[in-house]
Formats: sequence, structure tokens, C-alpha cells
Amino acid sequence: MTAARAALPASLVLATGNTGKLREMRAILEPWHVEVRSQAEFTADSAAETAVTFVENALLKARFAATHAGLPAVADDSGLEVDALNGVPGVRSARFAGENADDAANNRELLRALEGMPDGARAARYRCVMVYLRSPDDPSPVIAQAHWEGRIGHAPRGDAGFGYDPLFVIDAAGTTAAQLAAIDKNRLSHRGRALRALVATLTATSEPAA
Repeated sequence: MTAARAALPASLVLATGNTGKLREMRAILEPWHVEVRSQAEFTADSAAETAVTFVENALLKARFAATHAGLPAVADDSGLEVDALNGVPGVRSARFAGENADDAANNRELLRALEGMPDGARAARYRCVMVYLRSPDDPSPVIAQAHWEGRIGHAPRGDAGFGYDPLFVIDAAGTTAAQLAAIDKNRLSHRGRALRALVATLTATSEPAA
């Protein structure tokens, strides 16, 4: 994480077209009274995620969003790492079953890849890198990272969340991420903790202003 310190802006653009991510991030940033605007308000296009690391992809997305919106931008690159698959799907989590795959297809592909493996061999984690840029050419991006440990279940459970949430089992809770209430997921998740770390860096405090 960088050592930069600055106030949060009144308005920023979130570099995603994923409605689940937008909903989660708006909920987390709501106490700071930040207007979170969707990248889709400014362009129907999206950044080409051509990098091989979460950090590089997050920077690509943040620069793209800041350029099109003319606003400070927050971008995340998140993915699922499965130990038995040597960290796959990783940065290709959204495209694990193909370039145009949806969540259901990606979940089916993951279950196929782990077919027959016992619980003890299904350790996994969600990883998130969150980036904040004041402008497209910001020379000092603020970066925060977090991960969320769990394992991959044998069948989907729950209908909340998105991505691999129906398969991502949190042993301490005894549920999948898709069975958690939104407030609990935001508190525990890789994305929620990375975003709170980013906000704390920008405001030099972990508490919202009164």
C-alpha cells in the first residue's frame, strides 16, 4: 500500500459493469457520503484486461474509467485461487469457462476441475487488489490488497452474491458466501476489507467523518 494521504472525493467512478460489485462498494462507501457512479454511465466499453497480475489489471481498469468519466476512479481486480489447481482460475476467474462465460458456466467448470477431490484438497481463497487514481495519469496510485480464505464446496448453495460465491465455503461460518447477508459479506470479504483499507489510507482514519 502506498503512503499517500488525501481526502475522499465527493464523487468517483467505479471501474466496473458488474452490478454485484457496484452494489457492494456503494454499501461500503455509504458512511463516507461518496457518490459512486458506474463506469456504464460514461461508456459502454470496458478496459482490456490484458495483464497477468491483479495489480496490473486493476490499474488498467482504473485508468480507463478515469479517462472516460473525468473523475477519480476506483477499480478492483479480484479472483479465486484454488490450491489444487495451482492458483487457477486467478486473474481469469471471470473467464474460466471461456471469454463470454457467465457465473453459472464458471461454477460448473470449477466443479468439473475438482471432481472427486475431498474437502481437504479444496482449499481456496478470494483475492482482491483495489486501486484509487485521482486522474488517469496519477503518478502515485493508492493500492490496497486483501484475501478471504475458504474452500470449494461440492455443489452450489445460496442465491445471494455473485461469481463463485455459491461454491465458496467459509468454514468458520458453516455457509457459502452466497448464503451470507450482504452486511456480513461486506464485513468479511476480500473486497470489503480491501476497500476499507483503501479508504483508511486516503483519509488516514478507519472511521467515517461525522
